[in-house]
Amino acid sequence: MPWWGYLLIVVALLAGIAIGFFIARKYMMNYLKKNPPINEQMLKMMMTQMGMKPSQKKINQMMNAMNKQMK
Repeated sequence: MPWWGYLLIVVALLAGIAIGFFIARKYMMNYLKKNPPINEQMLKMMMTQMGMKPSQKKINQMMNAMNKQMK
C-alpha cells in the first residue's frame, strides 16, 4: 500500500473521532437540557434533610444559580 493510503486511513480515523465527539456532546447537552439533574422538588428535599427550612425564594435563588452555571 502506498504512503497516501496510510495517510488516508489516519485522516479518516481522526475525522471519525472528531465527528463522534461532537455528536455525543450535542446529544448530552440536549439530554441535560430536557432532563435537568436537579429539580425544585429534589432541592427542597435536600434542604430539609440538611435541617434547613426551605422557602420558595431560597429555592428559586438556588435554581437560578444552578441554571446560570450550566450555561
